[in-house]
Amino acid sequence: MFKKVLAATALLSICLSTAASAETVSMWVRSGSGGGALKAVIDAFNAANSDKVELTEIPSDQMVQKYATAVAGGQAPDTIALDLIYTPSFASAGQLEDMTGFAKGLPYFNALAPAHVKQGTYEDKVYGLPLLVETSVFAWNKGLYKQAGLDPDKAPASWGEVASNAEKIRKLGGDNYGFYFSGGGCGGCMIFTFAPLVWGAGADILSEDGKTATLDTPQMRKAVEDYRTIVKSGAVPASAATDNGVDFLKFLGGKIGQQSLGAFAIGTLIVQHPDIDFGVTLIPSVDGKPSSFAGGDNIVVTKGTPHLTQIEKFLQFVYSEEGQTIMAKNGSLPTRTDIAEKVLQGQDPRLLVAADAIKVAKTPYTLQFNDLINSPNSPWSTFLNSALFGDDVDGSFQNAQADMQSILDSAQ
Repeated sequence: MFKKVLAATALLSICLSTAASAETVSMWVRSGSGGGALKAVIDAFNAANSDKVELTEIPSDQMVQKYATAVAGGQAPDTIALDLIYTPSFASAGQLEDMTGFAKGLPYFNALAPAHVKQGTYEDKVYGLPLLVETSVFAWNKGLYKQAGLDPDKAPASWGEVASNAEKIRKLGGDNYGFYFSGGGCGGCMIFTFAPLVWGAGADILSEDGKTATLDTPQMRKAVEDYRTIVKSGAVPASAATDNGVDFLKFLGGKIGQQSLGAFAIGTLIVQHPDIDFGVTLIPSVDGKPSSFAGGDNIVVTKGTPHLTQIEKFLQFVYSEEGQTIMAKNGSLPTRTDIAEKVLQGQDPRLLVAADAIKVAKTPYTLQFNDLINSPNSPWSTFLNSALFGDDVDGSFQNAQADMQSILDSAQ
């Protein structure tokens, strides 16, 4: 009897010890950034572990300011899913945990989405790792291609082909148009869809270290001319000139022949618009080489968190084949290129195009992303509006180059 009491006491002690050692990690995610996939993988992790991750959704337009305020006030969550473009800014401010040792110790570190890793790196240290991955792709409406006498199964490989196809589709008349883009008022849209035209050709709008504006290049001038050609042909609706992003998914209406989109639109088309037969390919650059924009979120850890070990454990689950499969089934592209094809097996093959884009996708590296690009009055937005729809292309380049460099210089 005495032995049974001892055994029961020991078992109770173990249970109490396990319960006492279990920790809860607080985590934020911005609304509309793949929270469904993140919630699904968190649910799976929580079901299999004594440690838990507690997820809170924050309105997307409030995330950066709310997190900055929380950090300043000592009330920040342990970790957040942060738009990757802002990772360098928070890292430079000393507000994030250095995860270099953990990151480079992962056997698949070099297979993680490269643009996300670059954005998560500051002064050769890793502060953010890929969590929710998004890319941009080129889509074409096969039904409109067929009506216009084009091969519905042949993706355009150059902007000359895009322009030619656009004109033929426009000749169908009515409200059928050959191409669309959210132009004048949406710098964020155009970095997503237009900048790949120069990236694939080896140019960029900023230097590698993000300190010098490199907007005025032969590749960018060619990209501008390619878009101007399509606009002048009448194949683009006039509303593109003032679209602030509200019609970024205009392709879903079935009346646009071609458009560069976010990979997330593939799932939307499949589920909500099964009547639209469409194809996707990588965005051709001005010399035909493919490229893409890398969007989405990095996972970053608040400096000083007592739950670093638990967060690393959670990340290892996210990056496992099981975790990657769960996220892929819930709408997120894989973060690991080495197992992307495997975790997407059985899903729509067009998603593989979006996953392939991860290998070539880029994101401008800068601590001033919002001022340079995202703001409605940013040099990038102003440049695109004037260069694509105005009469003074040379002046547009000159002004934008100078304005971008001024912003960069003021921050150094």
